[in-house]
Amino acid sequence: MLGAFAFSVTYGVGVADPAEKAPPPNPFEADIRAFEAQDAESMPPERQILFVGSSSIRMWNTDKWFPDRGIINRGFGGSTMSDAVYFFDRIVAPYRPRAIFLYEGDNDIAGGRPAEQVRDGFVRFAALVEEKLPGTPLYYLPIKPSAARWDVVDEMRRANCLINVVIRDHEWMHYVDTNEILLGPGGTPRPELYLEDGLHLSEAGYALWTDIVEPLLPE
Repeated sequence: MLGAFAFSVTYGVGVADPAEKAPPPNPFEADIRAFEAQDAESMPPERQILFVGSSSIRMWNTDKWFPDRGIINRGFGGSTMSDAVYFFDRIVAPYRPRAIFLYEGDNDIAGGRPAEQVRDGFVRFAALVEEKLPGTPLYYLPIKPSAARWDVVDEMRRANCLINVVIRDHEWMHYVDTNEILLGPGGTPRPELYLEDGLHLSEAGYALWTDIVEPLLPE
């Protein structure tokens, strides 16, 4: 295994304190404190499966779609890859999960960040997993295509490709193709798989994602 510093340097990304990744006050502090209050009342057992990321994770009813699989859902809508890094010590590390499923990058690209910056954020996140949760498999759910953000779909695809290059070098990381099933014959998003906003998945969309992800969940 590579240490966190060696891992990041391999990809030209320096390792800094996660607190440097997002300037305070962080807009998601209230969301994270809500998770911590929930944990204070009833802390999930260690070695469950962690889903973390932006609204595509938050809106995934993991209790419904993955009953009795021991899923911890820590999605916070509007977040970016840097936010996942920033809050790693509060919403990832404490659970000591047996696997992590990450969805981030959608809001990064929509906010004007280039694909390389999203890739670098992923590398930092992975470095923290390697350092603080060694041996934990990391599954990356790629940035999904959507009608609402079709104008930046090429940059989203480029970010996914750059991250997949990183993943291919590491047996403990996995790229989960949850995108092709969302596209119709013309290569554009299937409307029935999205809500009316053209951005978030519908129940039918989550059913397809669940079919892909469920077999990957470790026992």
